[in-house]
Amino acid sequence: MKIEDLMTRNVMTVNLNDRASTAGRLMWECDCGAIPVVNDGGRTVGMITDRDICMSTVLQDRSPGAIPVSEAMSKELHAVGPQDDLTSAEDLMRRHQIRRVPVLDVDGRAVGILSLADVVRAAGDGSPRRSGRVSHDVTATLANICEPRASM
Repeated sequence: MKIEDLMTRNVMTVNLNDRASTAGRLMWECDCGAIPVVNDGGRTVGMITDRDICMSTVLQDRSPGAIPVSEAMSKELHAVGPQDDLTSAEDLMRRHQIRRVPVLDVDGRAVGILSLADVVRAAGDGSPRRSGRVSHDVTATLANICEPRASM
């Protein structure tokens, strides 16, 4: 199964120079917990999550309106392409313990988001091409993503 078959399309983005409050407002309006961050050229350079915003405000003792997205975002970008196979995305999510992955075109522009919920819904769709490995793969993905991270 290809990523483009499962991903959420029409993804919203925020710019590096936007405020964390702008990202938070978009998350609220779009009912999502993560948004790709783009540079001035529209290329995806990171992700910002609701947790990133919360933690940056607490740790910096500043309001979200005073914090640029560039200071709050997750800078290590893990992404997939729309033509990639779902198994590669599951592996990426397991290895890096991430719940949402931006889907990027060949120019690095966000064309979608693949979430853990999308993977779980695909596993539960009864598709014969997924049966036989769904239980193990989804269980392994969920277990790895939800495992507490090692101390840094």
